[in-house]
Amino acid sequence: MSPTAEDLLPESLLKTFRERAAVHDRENTFPGEDLADLRERGYLRLLVPTELGGLGASLLEATRIQRRLAEAAPATALSMNMHLVVTGAALHAHRLGVAPVRTILEDAAADRLFAFGISEAGNDAMLFDSSTRAEEQEDGGFALTGTKIFTSLAPVWDRLVVHGRVAEASEAEPRLVFGIIERTDEVETLDDWDTHGMRPSQSCTTRLHDAPILGDRVLTHTPVGPNPDPFVMGIFGAFELLIASVYTGIAERAITVGTGIATTRRSATKDIVHADDPDIRWRLAEAAIAVDGSILQIEKVMADLDALGTGEQGRGLSDHGPRWFLHFSGVKSRATETAIAAVDQVLRASGGAQYFRRSELERLSRDVRAGMYHPSDEESVHASYAKALLGEIGAPRPALPR
Repeated sequence: MSPTAEDLLPESLLKTFRERAAVHDRENTFPGEDLADLRERGYLRLLVPTELGGLGASLLEATRIQRRLAEAAPATALSMNMHLVVTGAALHAHRLGVAPVRTILEDAAADRLFAFGISEAGNDAMLFDSSTRAEEQEDGGFALTGTKIFTSLAPVWDRLVVHGRVAEASEAEPRLVFGIIERTDEVETLDDWDTHGMRPSQSCTTRLHDAPILGDRVLTHTPVGPNPDPFVMGIFGAFELLIASVYTGIAERAITVGTGIATTRRSATKDIVHADDPDIRWRLAEAAIAVDGSILQIEKVMADLDALGTGEQGRGLSDHGPRWFLHFSGVKSRATETAIAAVDQVLRASGGAQYFRRSELERLSRDVRAGMYHPSDEESVHASYAKALLGEIGAPRPALPR
């Protein structure tokens, strides 16, 4: 039986994480102690099936665990998300019989930490194209040259999943390669993470200089452009829904903090505690209503993704067919925007003391805004939905009546 969020992350451990989070935010340092504690509790094996030595959690269970972790240490949760995205994608593909991804699950079972090197400056296509050049090698592997940005876990990862555009004489049918690299002299990690929020994630830039993907570490090849490859679909789904979970967890914590403030803060003008002030009650309720909606959306679509991989069918489960990617990005968009709005409501309900750096709400308000920068961003989500509704820009249209 896989662990519950409460079993894996007891309140005493979350209290410690919460205390550390303020220090690492202030000092702009990676929370190595958090990683050590999580490693000891089997977090890196969370999504590895039990028959391969893991904890056997489902993707749905991972969303709940990540929300709980984010309530204590948002940047730690965001960092660990990247390992869970990789192992979650491998779990999805493994369930569907894709053999090469087994190496990810076996490495994770051996407590190897995975990071995620996909983001590139200016590459709005993300998983579906790459500005990184991949040169094929004699062993069937590839040498990758390019720059990856926002590489969470940059100082500490053991394995990095990357993609690159295969360099070929003809670009008639361009393709991508996805694979695993290790830390070698060909991998350069910059010390360039100094940001508004999510500071302890240390999502530094990674430069690849003919970095090798060995032949037995190639995971999949795909055409350039959207495609149904099981590993790529697993990455997209796990990334969007786990990201949504982290920011929703931040909003849940903000509501908890704001509720506590409302019960102890008093209005001198009205001579009532803020918990009895109709305006304060409305703001906190508005935040809670919206966040509840996010949780329901995340859990529904992640349960459906679990079922797609296992072949489970039944009442309440859906195969979303051609709309899977729309739902993944739509849930992420709605959940992160909801989280930002909810934290803002709590701030407005909690008074000027929360503007000071000593306030947990002040830190949460900075961390939650990072959600707008993760793919899929608002522009790409709206573009995808507009394309689904209206077709490509400039597509032939029915003749208008004269």
